[in-house]
Amino acid sequence: MDRAARVSSLSRMSWSSVGRGAIATAVLLAAAPAAGAAECANQAAAKVPGAEMQKQACLDDLTTAGTRVSGHTDPSDWAGLTPTAQKNPSGVPGLQIDGYFPDTSKTNLTNGWSHDAQFVIRLPDAWNGKLIITGAPGVRKQYSPDPVISDWVLSKGYAYASTDKGNSGNSFYSDGETPGDAIAEWHRRVTELTVATKEVVAQKYGRAAARTYVTGISNGGYLTRWQLENRPELYDGGVDWEGTLMSAAGPNLFTYLPVALKNYPRYLATGDQAAHDAMIAAGFSPGSEFLWEDHYGIYWDLTQRVYREELDPDYDGPITGGFPFCQSGTPMCEADYDYAARGEPVRAAIRKGENTGAIGKPMLTLHGTIDALLPIATDSDVYRRMVVEQGAADRHRYYVIENGNHVDGRFDVFPDRVRPIWPCWTTALAALDAWVDNGTAPPPNQFVPDERTADSDVANECAIPRAANEVVAAGPLAKPGPPPAARAKPRGIKRAVRRKGPRRFRVSGRLLLAASVTPAQACGAGRLIVRLAAEQRRAKLRGNCSFATTMKLRKRPAGPRVKLRVRWLGNRALEPYRAPTHRVRVR
Repeated sequence: MDRAARVSSLSRMSWSSVGRGAIATAVLLAAAPAAGAAECANQAAAKVPGAEMQKQACLDDLTTAGTRVSGHTDPSDWAGLTPTAQKNPSGVPGLQIDGYFPDTSKTNLTNGWSHDAQFVIRLPDAWNGKLIITGAPGVRKQYSPDPVISDWVLSKGYAYASTDKGNSGNSFYSDGETPGDAIAEWHRRVTELTVATKEVVAQKYGRAAARTYVTGISNGGYLTRWQLENRPELYDGGVDWEGTLMSAAGPNLFTYLPVALKNYPRYLATGDQAAHDAMIAAGFSPGSEFLWEDHYGIYWDLTQRVYREELDPDYDGPITGGFPFCQSGTPMCEADYDYAARGEPVRAAIRKGENTGAIGKPMLTLHGTIDALLPIATDSDVYRRMVVEQGAADRHRYYVIENGNHVDGRFDVFPDRVRPIWPCWTTALAALDAWVDNGTAPPPNQFVPDERTADSDVANECAIPRAANEVVAAGPLAKPGPPPAARAKPRGIKRAVRRKGPRRFRVSGRLLLAASVTPAQACGAGRLIVRLAAEQRRAKLRGNCSFATTMKLRKRPAGPRVKLRVRWLGNRALEPYRAPTHRVRVR
């Protein structure tokens, strides 16, 4: 039975998955006045090489303000990705080309075509000589980045192209013959679109693009990473916005999503602290708890099921797409999926699209501290280390956005707790362009604090300071000092045990910081898990980086020494850390 025959009917997924050089200046985009009629000079020359279908439209406005009216976008494809407060530019006349490349799968019904490998290319009349390429986030289609990427880059004069990646929707895994094939096709489709659009640009404008950049959010960020690792000759640089990390060795989606599916129902029902701690230990950020109910219902279950079906279809035998919201203990339940036990086949499937960190061109990465779909500790923190290990650190910048979540649209629901990342992305893209064009180094790796005031327009403003000493962390970290380079890894944990009575002990210690952070920035927030013999307690990290908790051993120790284990769960400035097991004398 081929994979297409195993498709089940799953509900539609609600996904997410400057011009000026003064990057420290906040970006504020007001809607532009309507432009005049489009000219679309040399329109007849613009032909997409290799396309099986293509149709052109000369439009007075290529942005969503115009294409929503003219029918040259699909608002349902980008629903929920942006907050209502986001101020997108408009009034960009030019040529739009819609079409598709040869393909045999039919998951995309947009434009009345039952055909995948669909694309959209937009060529503004007032071209700046450069080109932006992107791939759709999540399992959405080619129009999904329209209000996120297309509107802004078109207003700056870039030509723009986007692809559905060759398959889309909740049953995208039906494409391909073997596990991992559907995801592997994404790479080929982005490469195919890049090569073709470069030629279209040269035909239309009479000269080649001076610069070609790749960028994207979620799976589009993953494709940005992959393209710069594997096809760097096609691009001059890229901006990765919370890209999905594909790693056979882990971490990956399968190392933390099943933990959430298993433990969140218990935490929700009873406030089970052990269930909460299991999720934090799996990588979910402390402080993101308010998003968990939302993500359990919308993202975690569906993401686990469809990606597991793509990469490990044998887990549920002849069943396709798993059992939605099954509880732990149910046969073949996603909550009990054990990646470590699944063996080589699933790892081989992931390796078809694995990230390496070996980027060949400049790239900037942005990731939010409370991303509850792709937790920062299991994704971009890890990817940054991969880049460093590959010797590519000088081509990379990493910006950790405090209170940024995976989907900016959640700002509408939690306006006081979520910070949209989109304005930081516009700032980062401008920084990349200045880096490539003028050799102006972008701001250093840093933690970008959420310092909003009553007058802030957080949905449209973001400054990434060039000077390191400009960064002041927010909330419990709100004291001056040099910024951390993204999130730092602790140097270690000192710990000691003091007897307080019969089988009662005081466990205390101190978190040792990396040189890049100060106690004012890194301490005063976050928790540790302290385990003495079989007993476990939680301890808060104090402002001076110390901690302490009193524990009672229910059973008399068998010997004079017991094991002491201390695990730091991480906070907005520090990565998680597990101290080596230590044996201490208790009698």
